[in-house]
Amino acid sequence: MTENDASAGADLLPPLRDSIAELDRALLELLRRRMEIAGEIGRLKAERGAPIVVRDVEHQVLARARQHADSCGVSEEVLESVFRAIIRGSVERQYRVGVELRAQHGERLLIAGGAGAMGGWFHRFFGLAGHRCDLLDPAFAGLPSRPGRFASLAEVPRLDAYAAVLVAVPLVQTAAVVAALAARMAQDRESGQSPGPLLVEVSSIKAPLAPVLERARGDGLRVVALHPMFGPGKSLYEPLTFVLAAQGEPGSDRRELEPLLSHPYTRLVEVPLLHHDRLMGWLLGLAHLTSLLFGAALGRSGIAPAELHDCASTTFLRQAATARSVLGDDADLYLDIQRLNPHRPAVYRAAREALAHLEALVEANDRGGWEETLAAARRALLDET
Repeated sequence: MTENDASAGADLLPPLRDSIAELDRALLELLRRRMEIAGEIGRLKAERGAPIVVRDVEHQVLARARQHADSCGVSEEVLESVFRAIIRGSVERQYRVGVELRAQHGERLLIAGGAGAMGGWFHRFFGLAGHRCDLLDPAFAGLPSRPGRFASLAEVPRLDAYAAVLVAVPLVQTAAVVAALAARMAQDRESGQSPGPLLVEVSSIKAPLAPVLERARGDGLRVVALHPMFGPGKSLYEPLTFVLAAQGEPGSDRRELEPLLSHPYTRLVEVPLLHHDRLMGWLLGLAHLTSLLFGAALGRSGIAPAELHDCASTTFLRQAATARSVLGDDADLYLDIQRLNPHRPAVYRAAREALAHLEALVEANDRGGWEETLAAARRALLDET
């Protein structure tokens, strides 16, 4: 290519970029119109009490996107991801438009720990469902008085004014806060007030709470042990898995909770209270431990982090991203999840035994044993290949 050819090619870039910019403006205008229509649909759904998300409609939209991938010159995965983002935007718009209408049928709730990250997440979550939330948190002490904001339980006039009280405080404080709320609810009952609100705690480990929960239920209080399987950075517009650590008859706690968790992406999984912490030993304890070990081992490698990053494989980058999400979060919370889980010794023992077994297979060049071990590991991850 001559210098003149290169110059001519370069001259073509600005008008092409201008054309893309013009198309982007047209796309944005089409998206604005699409979101306006989504908002009107959201208003109608809120008036009728209809669900925001209709899975069949979503599947039709995504199927259309995949069918047009070839004509757009991109893969089905790329075009599907674009339309998944558009669907999320439509869901968010429909929710925002319908909040005021849903609020006409919403409940009044109190969030203990309302100034914290998880309390803030639940505040937003309940707001989308039309519930009105008051907040209770010592962090409000010394701040100007504001309706619906309390620095201490003593400042809350009546607990029976709320349909539910949600406890979203640090793990080590949960038992004491639940006990204080239960005592106040029992006192209110004795003074002739109504049975009181549903008390919902959302701690990651239930063992420290078991005596408090049992005592409260023995006093006739409605107490539910819930566990959101995500942190406060979770989007409100994607699947939300909650584990319900059931204490009463099958389905009874679920019936108490479902009106509060009315959200199209909510998935409520019920397990027995006594089984909850064993599950979390593996779902949280082991998952967090592997990320901590990954980072700690790299710290002992003697290789500069920048060099590792520059040469990183796809597998390394994925593992590093997962590890960073753990290592960059609340260190005290992750320590307490490890420390307070009574099933931690079994998890740690399995991790040590698995590492020793793999090391022995490698040392012996045992290819048959290695293949069997990997196959067993895939089965544990629901991989049927």
